Amino acid sequence: MKARLQFFKAAPGVLDTMLKLHQYLGQTGLEENLLNLISLRASQINGCAYCLDMHWKDLRAAGESEQKLSMLEAWREAPGFTDRERAALAWTEAVTLITQGHVPDEVYEVARREFNETDLANLTLAVVAINGWNRLNVAFRTEAGNYQPAPKKQTASR
Repeated sequence: MKARLQFFKAAPGVLDTMLKLHQYLGQTGLEENLLNLISLRASQINGCAYCLDMHWKDLRAAGESEQKLSMLEAWREAPGFTDRERAALAWTEAVTLITQGHVPDEVYEVARREFNETDLANLTLAVVAINGWNRLNVAFRTEAGNYQPAPKKQTASR
């Protein structure tokens, strides 16, 4: 599929704003792998090839197993997901698919057992952010497949 336009060049403020949002989320204390996991799941739901490529690669670079990632669509039945991840994935699906019954009380209750109020507000913002990225990339057909994870930071040895 051919890209329609490069939104980040057409309106640099869009990219700047989205990157500031991403920067904020990185400072919330929510685990980076959890944020990437929910981003991958929302991107599966939304069919965003660019974001699927990015978050799959980032999770693999961070050490997540291929088996866990390949089972993400079936996380309810699959082994290897923590209660916290399951709560975040259920929340992500409910917020992403908000027109399908809004966010059910039972999903909220499970999320509240795993996340305090601040973390749940930040997790919700992370879902909002990935849905925004998905919509930008799907609408403008951003080319997928070329993303490379940032190199791991080297720790100084003594």
